[in-house]
Amino acid sequence: MTPVGADPDLADRVLGGWLGRIAGNMLGKPVEQGEVWTRERIDGYLRRTGALPLTDYLPEPPTEEDRLRLRPEWRACVRGRIHGSCRDDDVDYAILGLHLLETHGFGFSTEQVGDLWLLRLPYLQTFTAERAAYRNLANGLKPPLTATYDNPYQEWIGALIRADVHGWTSPGDPRRAAALARRDAVLSHTGNGVYGAMWAAALIAAAFTAPTVHRALDEALAVVPASSRLARTVRRVAALHDTGLAWEDTLTTMAGETAGLGWIHTVPNAAVLTAGLLYGDGDFTRTVALTVRGGLDTDSNGATAGSVAGVLNGARAIPARWKEPLEDTVRSAVFGFDGVRISELAERTVRLAGPEYRGG
Repeated sequence: MTPVGADPDLADRVLGGWLGRIAGNMLGKPVEQGEVWTRERIDGYLRRTGALPLTDYLPEPPTEEDRLRLRPEWRACVRGRIHGSCRDDDVDYAILGLHLLETHGFGFSTEQVGDLWLLRLPYLQTFTAERAAYRNLANGLKPPLTATYDNPYQEWIGALIRADVHGWTSPGDPRRAAALARRDAVLSHTGNGVYGAMWAAALIAAAFTAPTVHRALDEALAVVPASSRLARTVRRVAALHDTGLAWEDTLTTMAGETAGLGWIHTVPNAAVLTAGLLYGDGDFTRTVALTVRGGLDTDSNGATAGSVAGVLNGARAIPARWKEPLEDTVRSAVFGFDGVRISELAERTVRLAGPEYRGG
């Protein structure tokens, strides 16, 4: 799967990022309903199915009650039923971001991001802040009004899930990745919603060269305001981890400290994601499993954790049980991309990540 002429290490890490994002998304998708699938309920499900500790995709629901609680897409996302990836916005935006960079280059404008949404993305496949921004675009508003007019979701997680491609195409350059992600994010988000996108992009960029996930997190924190609630939350999780506190106790502490923000808000999800990354300690399976078990926006957090761990490890080091069911195929709502090969997406990303494209 390595593109001809590409740096094999870079190509393997980029492919790892794509595979990790898609696998982590698929792992978390059946339980993506934070007010229903709490951390305790997810672990209860895993115990009833003999799947704790979690080392693979979710098993089939053991009871009718479990079946009704899962998202309806579960049938294409559990062990033994996966044949290529499900369609999901967490993957659609990575594809759309790649198309943005191929179409407009790294000098793209926020307005061009919006134009591409209208051209390539169905309205009903957008949610929360993205749907508000889409509606504002269709009504003729321009950024930054698209993010602020009649949009109560400005600090939710949507911009963060759009950030990966800016990290994948800025290997080892977190500040550049954050600047690109910010230009994308301000179409629909403000405040911590934008900082979350900048942080995620920087984290993925740092994962190409950082010796540990802890170092990557430190580098990513440097790109967002230190006084922001996002930065304070990430630092708090890291501090609790470094004291030797158990993963469960860290998440219980953070749930109390972020109470009231809602299960799709960027800040509590950043806490779950940071804990999954730190306690996963670079191991792909442990990272995505802990992140999804952490609850809240499980498919989005699983996708970002998988992307970071995939870049850290490279595609070759991701266990086959995560890769093979994907069958190198992506379902997507992005016009012109349904059925595209994961390996093709990675190859196209590597072309953009080369120094001749990045100005290096």
